[in-house]
Amino acid sequence: MSDKPPEEPSSTPEIPDDVWEQFARDTERDIRASAPKEPSARAREVTERLKKAESKGKGKGKGKGKAERQEPEGWRTGPAWQEMNGRSRRRRRVWAVLGVPLAIAVAVVAMKPSLIPGDPFGGKADSDPGAATPLAPETAAPTTAPSAVDPQTPTLDRPFAGSPALNWADGAAGIVLPKATAVGKFSKDQVELALQQTKILLVGANLDPKTIRGDRPAAALAVLDPKQTKTFDRLNASLTAPTKAQDPTLLFSRFDPKDVRLVGDVVKTRGRITFGKSDDGGVTVHTDYTFVYPLVRTDGSTTVARTIVRRVIDLEVLDPTRYQATPGLLALGQNNADFGNSACGVYDGYLHPEFGSVSSTGAAPTGPTEDPYDRSRDLGKGEGTCGTATRT
Repeated sequence: MSDKPPEEPSSTPEIPDDVWEQFARDTERDIRASAPKEPSARAREVTERLKKAESKGKGKGKGKGKAERQEPEGWRTGPAWQEMNGRSRRRRRVWAVLGVPLAIAVAVVAMKPSLIPGDPFGGKADSDPGAATPLAPETAAPTTAPSAVDPQTPTLDRPFAGSPALNWADGAAGIVLPKATAVGKFSKDQVELALQQTKILLVGANLDPKTIRGDRPAAALAVLDPKQTKTFDRLNASLTAPTKAQDPTLLFSRFDPKDVRLVGDVVKTRGRITFGKSDDGGVTVHTDYTFVYPLVRTDGSTTVARTIVRRVIDLEVLDPTRYQATPGLLALGQNNADFGNSACGVYDGYLHPEFGSVSSTGAAPTGPTEDPYDRSRDLGKGEGTCGTATRT
């Protein structure tokens, strides 16, 4: 028998076993959903079959009667590589920083308060209104910009407060692949593989923590066909010695780790993927996604700023009877990029979010005023300009 006096009854609601079990299942599902996905066993099998088929066909007129694919001039429509497309900067203003002291006895309560029976917080509203009801996946091009939201200051605890992206999906969970079907001479399996490779590229280029902090985007590069020699030369040059003409941020979301870091581990994602037969007999996978990055300076400041990146990219599966191509890998076609809240005229290979309390590091904006959350906009307009974002 212990000499310790009996403990007082806990004032914290006891969490039933079935609630804990539900939390464990939900947490595992959420982690898996936001993690980069490897190709399925079926996809790998398709790749191996394609490689074997290619090897059997070698020696029969290899390199004859096939012209190497004429690659686009750049990564965007028209002379895209030569000029930045639509780099927008938000209006500079001071953001008030609100401390949110909140004592929570159990960490799971903070992560999943809805799992606890009753109202453990005494009837107070959810700290992130609407966060429990995420938007349905986007299935068609929006016709208008997202509605205005209540103006709220983002904090380290609530980095998406006051943003239309609050109810968007988290990370890779927002990249939903359409159901694969056969396209022309390409089988359903081949199209499925192309879609999976497309997701790997989007995740590796925009959501991989290593890419975000400026490392080489190895996973994204691995799904691109090295036979696109001009594209690879430009990509490598941009990552090694970035310039205005060769800027890696046109394809990769990168921030200087010496200056800023991501707040938490969530990047909000919204967009869609479609596919169809290309004009030259291949398959075009069209992607249109917006990524929202909450960031804070590494100097100890707690002011949170958000950079919004929208990318419209066409990836292609080339017809091997017409072009030299590696089965299972993708060719990079047209690429448009738009940036909300990144300094104008800075081409060092990184995006540079601006904080209201810090002087601008770039040139003054000269382009139009636009809403970076407006996914109904045509990115082809205002090409090469750096304007002002109406909100971040």
